[in-house]
Amino acid sequence: MAADLAHVDTWLFDLDNTLYPAETEFMGLIEGRMTDFVERFTGLPREEARALQKKYYLEHGTTLAGLMTYHGMDPAQFLEEVHDVSMENLVPDQALHEAIKALPGRRLVFTNGSLGHAERVLGHLGLRGLFEDVFAIETADYIPKPSLATFDKITKLHAIDPPTTAFFEDSEKNLVPAARLGMTTVLVGAHAAASTSEYVHHRTNDLAGFLSSARLKGSDQ
Repeated sequence: MAADLAHVDTWLFDLDNTLYPAETEFMGLIEGRMTDFVERFTGLPREEARALQKKYYLEHGTTLAGLMTYHGMDPAQFLEEVHDVSMENLVPDQALHEAIKALPGRRLVFTNGSLGHAERVLGHLGLRGLFEDVFAIETADYIPKPSLATFDKITKLHAIDPPTTAFFEDSEKNLVPAARLGMTTVLVGAHAAASTSEYVHHRTNDLAGFLSSARLKGSDQ
């Protein structure tokens, strides 16, 4: 059944594993670079460095947040290094481009990645011109989703009205504060169908198809 999104006039999209399929394993390259960085930065053996990386991600939302909290690390070098990976597995999706372009209202990217990373990926995918702005980890003062403080910041910065906003994410936990604020939430990815969370309103493994079939403001669907 097509989703009824006729009330939506602000469209928030996560970037990684949302605006391209997780199956590209692009994020796996970035995670590998993160392990390299943590191993070198802490001097830990690789397996211990990877365990610490995952621990910080689970407890703080990003590996970076944990490194900043416990090690006082300057984030600039980390962000530059870990995102410096090949994009050869990322293929522009014309159907997704057209579906996003057809959305009525404002479109924003809301990512825990860096601004430079977002600009690079969006440019490669041919999607950059479709979005009004990118709210990246720098904009969030390095406090990642799902922090409510970061959701408060993006809503104030862009004068977002949650009841007329839809948020698309591959991470279930990042949809929780969005739903609590009153946003319509959409879980994206192959794992989405199995979600039973009350904070997930829609689920899809085909973002382009989901958007193109949805009932939108001003449409006759």
